[in-house]
Amino acid sequence: MDTVRQGLRAGDIEKDTYERLTCAHCGESLATRDTDDGVGKIRSCPDCDREYKEL
Repeated sequence: MDTVRQGLRAGDIEKDTYERLTCAHCGESLATRDTDDGVGKIRSCPDCDREYKEL
């Protein structure tokens, strides 16, 4: 699992005009959920199931 910053650098994630994160592969907005350990968040694409960790 990559971080959000790595995904942005690689071109897998894009930011729209309102700074929302979208998946570059399918164009969907990323969903957010808390991690199990309580540190950070998991951003995931609902269509292609790619996940990124956000600290």
